[in-house]
Amino acid sequence: MRIVIADDAVLLRAGLERLLTDAGHEVVEAVGDGNAVLGAVSRHEPDLAVIDVRMPPTFTDEGVRAATLIRRQNPDVALLVLSQYVEERYASELIADSPQSLGYVLKDRVADVEDFLAVLENVGSGGTWLDPEVVQQIFVRSRRRRTLEALTPREREVLALMAQGRSNQAIADALFVSAGSVEKHISSLLTKLDLPPVDGENRRVMAVLRYLESEEK
Repeated sequence: MRIVIADDAVLLRAGLERLLTDAGHEVVEAVGDGNAVLGAVSRHEPDLAVIDVRMPPTFTDEGVRAATLIRRQNPDVALLVLSQYVEERYASELIADSPQSLGYVLKDRVADVEDFLAVLENVGSGGTWLDPEVVQQIFVRSRRRRTLEALTPREREVLALMAQGRSNQAIADALFVSAGSVEKHISSLLTKLDLPPVDGENRRVMAVLRYLESEEK
């Protein structure tokens, strides 16, 4: 296969290039950031792009965002995402676009070079391979989103105000309802979010965290 590599770690990039070349593949370009891999894919139209998730300049999600863009602009290019972390939101988007010719490998869980090469060749041939931890994280995120969708519009309003740090009385004032009504809405939404009544304050914090997670773009 003709392959583009994108990883900011020079030694890892060089090691991957040597490994793939020795395995009979052609590395047409090896780059160190998200913008560069977009250019490399455009220039070479490779069979496969191997992309690290976190690269310059912010070392957050440049790589996986580049992978998402490649999937949409160059759908014939297979993608193998390498990461030390599970970026479940972007992984979900990649799978939603198309699960074919897609792999997501956690670096720390690669225990055998031959297994890694087998995954790479499978993905390059149109297959799908997702680390089990990635699948688990996607499942958890999806389940939480569905749970939040079960809230009524009023309960979501109450939860949004809770996320602003407002007290029950402040929420009641903002919504022009009684404090008792707010307490009922909070009790209902906590039940729907499956947060057991162990610690009242902790339940509120967990509910807010669920809300904030669902609001991430």
